[in-house]
This record gives sequence, C-alpha cells and structure tokens, in this order.
Amino acid sequence: QVQVVERGGGLVQAGGSLRLSCAASGMSFDRFDMGWYRQPPGKEREFVARIRWQDNMPYYADAVKGRFTISRDKLKNAVYLQMTSVKPEDTAIYFCAVGQPPAYWGQGTQVTTSS
Repeated sequence: QVQVVERGGGLVQAGGSLRLSCAASGMSFDRFDMGWYRQPPGKEREFVARIRWQDNMPYYADAVKGRFTISRDKLKNAVYLQMTSVKPEDTAIYFCAVGQPPAYWGQGTQVTTSS
C-alpha cells in the first residue's frame, strides 16, 4: 500500500524559513518525479515545485522561484522543500505529489505565514 506523508508545516513569520519533508513508502519511486503543490485558503490547488527523476532537474512556479528549493533523497524515497523569505501569500496547505502527472498524494501539511 502506497503511503505519502508530509511533515514540517507550521506557523512562520514573514521573511522566515521553513523546511517541509515528504516520505513515500509502499513501492520504489526511483522512476517517479516528486513534487509539491499547495492550496491557499479559498483557492484551487496549484503547482509549487517538482524534481525530475532522471536527473534531479527542478521546476518551480514563478511565485516561488528564487525563494524555495526542492531536493530529494532517492534512498529514502523522500523529497524536501526548503522555503525561505516566506510571504503571507505562501499560506496554504502543502501537498506532496509523486509522479508526473501526480499519481499519489499526501494528506497535506498546513503552512501559515504571519505578517
């Protein structure tokens, strides 16, 4: 059974940093892209970042480019999102996604930015 679990959400001050982690289990994910999406309050889920399985090439939404960094550890089936210079508009539920397009999702972790 595939499980995708995010950790690391919480309250962060504007301008601060936060690191999200995601661990997947239940099968090998070596040939799966892994990434992050988010759903701000009252809005649709949107793409944040993705890392390609072949070569670790990262892709970012324009809104987070230069502030967020995605990385992965294939041995741990894990993906991370380092968030820096966090803004109030980064407040959202952050979801880990496995596959491109995403085939598996985590339950989400809340990130709230205080201004």
